[in-house]
Amino acid sequence: MTTDHQDTDTTILDTDVLVVGAGPAGLMLATELRLGGAEVVVVDQRPGPTTESRASTLHARTMEILDSRGLLDELGTPPCEPRGHFGGVPLDLTLPSPHPGQWKVAQTRTEELLQRRAAVLGADLRRRHQLLSLEAKSEGAGRDEAGQVGAGQDRVEAEAIGPYGPVRIRARYLVGCDGEDSTVRRLVRAPFPGRDAARELLRADVSGVEVADRRFQRLEHGLAIAATREGVTRVMVHEFGRPAAERGGAEPDFAEVTDVWKRVTGEDISQGTPLWVNAFGDANRQLAHYRHGRVLFAGDAAHRQMPSGGQALNLGVQDAFNLGWKLAAVVRGSAGEDLLDTYHSERHTVGRQVLANIRAQVELLLGGPEVEPARALLTELVALDGVRQHLAGMISGLGIRYDVEGVDFGAGAAKGVGVGPEIRSDEHPLLGRRLPDAWLESAERGARRRTTELLRTGRGLLLSPDGDGAPALRATAAPWSDRVAFVADRPAAGGPLPAGQALLVRPDGHVAWAGSGPAGLARALTRWFGTPAADD
Repeated sequence: MTTDHQDTDTTILDTDVLVVGAGPAGLMLATELRLGGAEVVVVDQRPGPTTESRASTLHARTMEILDSRGLLDELGTPPCEPRGHFGGVPLDLTLPSPHPGQWKVAQTRTEELLQRRAAVLGADLRRRHQLLSLEAKSEGAGRDEAGQVGAGQDRVEAEAIGPYGPVRIRARYLVGCDGEDSTVRRLVRAPFPGRDAARELLRADVSGVEVADRRFQRLEHGLAIAATREGVTRVMVHEFGRPAAERGGAEPDFAEVTDVWKRVTGEDISQGTPLWVNAFGDANRQLAHYRHGRVLFAGDAAHRQMPSGGQALNLGVQDAFNLGWKLAAVVRGSAGEDLLDTYHSERHTVGRQVLANIRAQVELLLGGPEVEPARALLTELVALDGVRQHLAGMISGLGIRYDVEGVDFGAGAAKGVGVGPEIRSDEHPLLGRRLPDAWLESAERGARRRTTELLRTGRGLLLSPDGDGAPALRATAAPWSDRVAFVADRPAAGGPLPAGQALLVRPDGHVAWAGSGPAGLARALTRWFGTPAADD
């Protein structure tokens, strides 16, 4: 457990994982670590959840994630819009999911929701704590030859300043979730290739103005966006050809927003009262590695992008959801450190794809008249359902497919060995994808339950057909029964799950193995859930 004691004037904390940053990614990570049995301390400079709703969209996959942890009831029924956009071109986001479309939830509410759950699960959240330094600790070791915190260290030691003085935190792992200007990233000297912002959107939440809603309206001199909810109008504006300003970390003032808005739209909004003003540019950077020994990164600390289509917050929450169960398993000792390498391989790939689609969207959004032919062509293409589904899957996160087969189990291991010879990804559409929300029926209980509900414990699942093959599957999975629940219910007829096939599902809901018999199951269980517990 996390311990807390004094050494002269310094508070000393010992824990399994130190999370730096209590935004959506950091809080989601804290909940997953606690659900997985790891002790966690979270430090954040802010006094509480953000009061600035920089992000206001939860996409379908993020809603599924919250559902799989029993968090949606607290959200109520937020507004849902089935239509999104790609670079300002309207895009129907409807795909098979219990939560299709984009859900309008202020970032403030998302953080409050996750903070409450983290606290209930026992996370130690320390507000008004600023990280000052970190160092990998082991005998005679500090940084590697590249000047980075190296692999194989015993622990990470961090120094912070809190409201009551210095704090030293000793942890087995540290995760930087501290945003696009990450202190952790700077201290680790992690390579962060990409490009700085060349263009920007100005944004303000304003009360006391009446302007027509504008949905990505391209005018002669620029782009204008406006939407009013509960008496507050959010305006966003870009003037074609206007470069991103050097602000030195400061935000624009309201006068700058009103001046640019008037030049682009001809409207005067200077009589309004600004509640919040900021600017976000088209910087596009991604860490070369999400793992640096015992230091890992998630959310905007790992990638910097314009939040086009509401993807930034969702990308960070999904980073944390992928990492949390893996890091908890390593901390508990039920899995080896190589499991953490799959966090980088899976989420770095997704991040690279998201950053690429955002770059394309930025050109379509902020480019001048020269991009109109491309916009016209895209408008025609999204009318083709295959194109629409591909883009909607990308934006919503529902199209993510991890390479669960491509993990090397040892020297010379062939691709696919992790899932056995029976069914490969080119033969089974669910391998690597998230488990669909589906009804399962039990012949014994005469009851039905949803697959999503079964994920709420944070354990893995082995969904087994209730036929002749079930005993062999149960026997194979028995040594992992402390980590994987065996479920011998049959899929409801007409649902999205295949009849007569077993599925091994990771705690994050992604399918890691499929088959009608036990071939390959033990290897997949070992790969994703570690060596089975020794018999007493």
